[in-house]
Amino acid sequence: MQNRYARQIILQNIGEEGQKKLLASSAAIVGCGALGTVAANNLARAGIGKIYIIDRDFVELNNLQRQMLFDENDIGTPKAVAAAEKVKAINSGIDVYPVIKDVNYTNVEDLLKGVDIVIDGTDNIQTRMLINDVCVKHKIPWIYTGAIGTSGMSMNIIPEKACIRCLYPGVPKSGSLPTCDTMGVLNTATVIMGSIETTEAIKILLGYYDEIESTHSNLVVYDIWKQSFDSIMVKKNEKCECCVNENFEFLESDEQEIITSLCGRNAIQITPADPKELVLKNIGEKLEKLGTVKCSDFIMLFKNHETEISLFRDGRAIIKGTNDEMVARTIYARYIGT
Repeated sequence: MQNRYARQIILQNIGEEGQKKLLASSAAIVGCGALGTVAANNLARAGIGKIYIIDRDFVELNNLQRQMLFDENDIGTPKAVAAAEKVKAINSGIDVYPVIKDVNYTNVEDLLKGVDIVIDGTDNIQTRMLINDVCVKHKIPWIYTGAIGTSGMSMNIIPEKACIRCLYPGVPKSGSLPTCDTMGVLNTATVIMGSIETTEAIKILLGYYDEIESTHSNLVVYDIWKQSFDSIMVKKNEKCECCVNENFEFLESDEQEIITSLCGRNAIQITPADPKELVLKNIGEKLEKLGTVKCSDFIMLFKNHETEISLFRDGRAIIKGTNDEMVARTIYARYIGT
């Protein structure tokens, strides 16, 4: 421990006892894109003892501009797996768990319950609302962070203090917010915001959030192009549906099959109501007569003249080439089954 973490241990903010706390801590990173890869890298090097990397997607060429753990050899590999392999190579003394899952109301509680902190690496407000429900319910601190264009924002969600529903009482409608696909993003913005949120995570894991004013419910907004930095106090809304009334509406959904339009991707994700462990190789063999198939232990890629499907072991599929839910359902039933 002394050699690997020597530069942290001599920091007055951490010391030897603080380093022991970090090694005994656990963190879940939800989403392993631009922010998530920065967080995974920073937390692993800092010596967080257990890191769960949760992501539903696989590495694509356009990810490499900003998703810092990946390289060209990772294209086609699930992001959680690729990131976990890189992190294990960085620090073999910690435990890293890749989780190839779409975080939704059916599994989010099981995925996050019991960790010491949750790091936001997601790309949509609905998933963040789910995370907020679980973390408020189970009193788990989490850090909301986003980056787009040349700017980003971050806010610590601490038990008993303001939550994200205090910041966004009315949830923005799907498609109403800008995305990296429509506005672009500068890779240094995601590196800086990812570093800000992991610094906050380290402070929280060390127990500083009761002592340091900056670790309270401030919304930090930073534009790296303009070099402007603002910190806005977010007060607890005494009428908040989530942290005051304990109405966990995103978690207590009664939906079944989950259909998600992947913003900017011209693709629909289908998550079955009853996930089952599929044998991808067997499905791939059946589809070889109808198009080209690439198969690994984690994902099967199928492509022909009319469609492209990425199928995961839990039955979840990404149907490319359409934003129409009914078309995507038809394609799923035709090639994968119901």
